[in-house]
Amino acid sequence: QVQLVESGGGLVQPGGSLRLSCAASRDMFGFYVMAWYRPVPGKQRELVASITTDGITTYQDSVKGRFTISRDSAKNIMYLQMDNLRPDDTAVYYCNVDWRTLGQNYWGQGTQVTVSS
Repeated sequence: QVQLVESGGGLVQPGGSLRLSCAASRDMFGFYVMAWYRPVPGKQRELVASITTDGITTYQDSVKGRFTISRDSAKNIMYLQMDNLRPDDTAVYYCNVDWRTLGQNYWGQGTQVTVSS
């Protein structure tokens, strides 16, 4: 079992920055993908960014060049640096771990990001 705890959300003005963190409760082994998701109208959640154990990253087109995903494997923490935030980035951001080696999938409780002047 893996518990995920997100932090770092808040209220920021357009053009501002936030850094989200997702801390996993235990070490993981093998291959897994850590990711950030956010809900969108008409869908459950959309992928914002992901990072594999090999360090391969992917980004949603709308956040490319503004968001950076990273991971500190020694501390079991994933980060999402969000720069040049826009009002349409406003959402609850959820941390996800897809632990492919064990076939397990986990979600955090979410952290609210509000971009408004």
